[in-house]
Amino acid sequence: MSAFFGFLLFAWLLGFPIAFIVVTRRLFKQRRTYREEQERSADRIKELEGYFKPLEDMYEEIAKVESQYNARTAALAELRSAYAEKKGAYNDLMDQLAICESRMNIAELGLYEPHFDYTDSEQYKNAIKTCRESQKLMAAEKTAVICRINWSLNGSEAKGQTMANRGIRLTLRAFNSECDAAIANARWNNVKVMEKRIRAARAKIDALNESNAIFISEQYEALKLKELYLTHECREKNKAEREEKAELARANREEQRLLQDRERARREEERYRTLLAKARAEAENVVGPKLAAFNEQVRVLEADLAEAQQQLARADAMAERTKSGFVYVISNIGSFGENVVKIGMTRRLDPEERIRELGDASVPFIFDIHAVLYSDDAPALERALHSEFDGSRVNTTNARKEFFRATIDEVEAAVRRVAPTAPFFRDFEAQEYRETLARRTEMLQVRQVNEELPIAV
Repeated sequence: MSAFFGFLLFAWLLGFPIAFIVVTRRLFKQRRTYREEQERSADRIKELEGYFKPLEDMYEEIAKVESQYNARTAALAELRSAYAEKKGAYNDLMDQLAICESRMNIAELGLYEPHFDYTDSEQYKNAIKTCRESQKLMAAEKTAVICRINWSLNGSEAKGQTMANRGIRLTLRAFNSECDAAIANARWNNVKVMEKRIRAARAKIDALNESNAIFISEQYEALKLKELYLTHECREKNKAEREEKAELARANREEQRLLQDRERARREEERYRTLLAKARAEAENVVGPKLAAFNEQVRVLEADLAEAQQQLARADAMAERTKSGFVYVISNIGSFGENVVKIGMTRRLDPEERIRELGDASVPFIFDIHAVLYSDDAPALERALHSEFDGSRVNTTNARKEFFRATIDEVEAAVRRVAPTAPFFRDFEAQEYRETLARRTEMLQVRQVNEELPIAV
């Protein structure tokens, strides 16, 4: 038994070193394998790092750019906010400046639309007077400017009321002064500006009086605006009435000229009648070769008398019939450019006399005549031609300015529609204008040649 245990002890002592050696070798082998794998992994990691390094650099650059972009976007947002705030303040200041200086773009103002339909300036004057009486009544009844608090001063309501009344009077005087200045300076191109000026004056004065609870009533402001509109429209009506009076005076002068033309035609007819009677009497006493000459003289005088009688008949007709006259179509390339015509009317016996007057001192060149149409109802004929080109008026505000933008073909077609048999001349002679252009061209050519020649050789 002891031998068996001894054998086991011997075997264990002998196997332990062997097992230790085997285990140690295996461990060394595993360690070497691990190192090799570690080296391969390190190489692979380096390879992958080299592969992904550009991407990492790119991501870093993107992150940097995004950071810069976010920072600049935030800065831009701040700048835009600050700009919008300052731009609003700038616009407010410019609007106030425009109101004070009465300078605002007409396109921003828009066209003034009349608020009233009175037929003459006297009605406007009466309406202005009534409006001012209403303002005085509101001021007397203390409804123009209102104090919304019953003030007391040093415990005294009477003193507080006196203070409030003084503030009301000062407010009323300040607002009335602003309104009077705006109304006095109102013109056709700044009525809207003056309206804004009155509204701004009320808002500013109310803001200054806010601590005193003193305010201008809307009804009083409305009366001031009504006075502004009435005054402006009254001025425009006065202008229109002056133009109507000038037109009436021109018509009266035209009437006097027609009467003078009739008297001149009557004297001319009487002169030829006398000459013809004298020639006939002399021819009765002539015989032989001289008789043929006297007969020829009688024939010529008879023709002249017939023409004078026609002129007298036309002059009588035009003097007696107030609507008879001539409608003319003329142009002036040198003064108004191409495709601009004037369609007017005259009751003179010689319509070209009126056309020559139009081309005297008011324009640099004479007019070309395209058509002269006689009519027993010249105003109706003129209106018919005007209606053909009503949408192409040069001056859309004043209908008395009878200039229209139209081609010669359009004008000829319109004349043919209203007067099919009337003669129409398409040529634009414009002699003085073309001669002026030719002289200018010649002068420029001479100047150019002189500039090209050397001063010395």
